[in-house]
Amino acid sequence: MINRVVLVGRLTKDPELRYTPNGIASTRFTVAVNRTFSNQQGEKEADFISCVAWRKQAENLANFMKKGSLIGVEGRIQTGSYEGQDGKRVYTTDVVADSVQFLEPRNGGGTSTPPQNNGQAYGQNQPPMNQPNYTRVDEDPFANSKGPIEVSEDDLPF
Repeated sequence: MINRVVLVGRLTKDPELRYTPNGIASTRFTVAVNRTFSNQQGEKEADFISCVAWRKQAENLANFMKKGSLIGVEGRIQTGSYEGQDGKRVYTTDVVADSVQFLEPRNGGGTSTPPQNNGQAYGQNQPPMNQPNYTRVDEDPFANSKGPIEVSEDDLPF
């Protein structure tokens, strides 16, 4: 069974960082994703997709992104329900983010490069975060190289 989602869109508001009673960081956010077609009036429409990020992903989102920031989200759909204040059942659908990529240039939109996760906890009473490191899309690993890159046949995966 497969449950994978990939989104590219803009944040509809500043992400708000929260912590569980056990000290785990989380943030809920909404990504506005443009549809590929126009409506009858020729206007582009967007879908507003509810997402949630945990631990280091949540901290980086809250610390470095803001309303209007262009992001990429990879994750899975999770559904749930709860009883509303009026006693009726409320159904929820969220994308749980496994990976969040910041897609704007470092100097654009007032964002800066997030710190690399070195396994140390952030904040007080935080458990160590064992999340993988992700490379920003706008970082060019070959920016400082002079001339062509040498690659041997042994380095190729095929």
